[in-house]
Amino acid sequence: MHQKGLISVLARLVISGAFMMIFCLCPSSQAQASAPNTQASSGQSTSNGGRANPEAELQSGISLTRQGHFREAIPHFLAAQGHVTEGYAENFNLALCYVATNQPQPAIQLLQSLVSGGHSNAAVDNLLAQAYIADDQPEKAFDALQKAAARTPQDEKLYLFILDACMDHKSYDLGKKVADLGLQHLPRSAKLLYQRALFLSNLDRFDLAKLDFDSAREYAPDTDIAFMAATQENLLEGNIPEAIQTARGGVKKFPENYILLQLLGEALIHAGINPGEPEFAEAQSALEKSVALHPYYSSSQIALAKLYLMEDRLDDAIAHLELARQLEPRNTAVYSHLATAYRRKGNLQETQKMLSILANLNDEQAAKIRSGPPGRGGRALLPGVQ
Repeated sequence: MHQKGLISVLARLVISGAFMMIFCLCPSSQAQASAPNTQASSGQSTSNGGRANPEAELQSGISLTRQGHFREAIPHFLAAQGHVTEGYAENFNLALCYVATNQPQPAIQLLQSLVSGGHSNAAVDNLLAQAYIADDQPEKAFDALQKAAARTPQDEKLYLFILDACMDHKSYDLGKKVADLGLQHLPRSAKLLYQRALFLSNLDRFDLAKLDFDSAREYAPDTDIAFMAATQENLLEGNIPEAIQTARGGVKKFPENYILLQLLGEALIHAGINPGEPEFAEAQSALEKSVALHPYYSSSQIALAKLYLMEDRLDDAIAHLELARQLEPRNTAVYSHLATAYRRKGNLQETQKMLSILANLNDEQAAKIRSGPPGRGGRALLPGVQ
């Protein structure tokens, strides 16, 4: 949690999907890789008199990757590179670690080498699309996605992975385009409809977003997606009491859904709660549980920090905002709240630093709006889906 470039929701989803396919390439090593190798994890994978053992390094990297320790896994994969039987598994997992730690360019080089080496498949194209999104190359990202979709057009997760990357990097136009492609093949996918509604909301196309939220609820009634769509729609319309009621119903039915917990906390904050009120305690409980269930979800970290600022718990607020900053370094809300927290602590140097970053981000966003198509600049309250 302390390292820079923390794992995103996107990277964790990739691990649960594409990684298992990679892992099956090494069945003889499954028992070894299923648990951390403490010797290898400390950078001491050796054999034959202390010399590095590439196969052990590979399995140590795989073990760390499965645990989400992407930055720590990279040195192990580099030590094994070019010296192991399963070069495909080694290079794919190394590329995955680079994407997860926001290093898209080396990831692109590795993945392109896999393609040129005859290892082009849906998993490689999927991860390549994510790397291109992180490297601000939307055209190449969509091209890679189309190749992956041509192989597995009915794979809903394929599109969801790319949509998460688009949301993480605020590529709203591309996200809408990706959702359109997915819905061509899966027109009744509630998750894809819900995601497209979020991108439409960020593009200020609220009427179309409402239609997608309604369709998501229709195709997946009484599911967590239905409650999320209804809550989000009410928040966008400014119907805060109804948003609170819907979120409460969702949390009651799906108490482990960290997104519904975040939405409940956010809706209560929008209602104008104050410390000492029962609703304040309810919001705090929901957001603390959301953070505990999914610490890599920046929206929960930011919302919880807002409550701590209200209580004048400045150190706690800063801790959560700094985590959110690592998770989403281009989110302007993080820096505005950090500037407030540092100013109230009397740390003028950090206050000025946060304000400077905020000003630069605002200038960049304004330039992008001026140079891009109309209909930009909105902000969805929820950046993803389980």
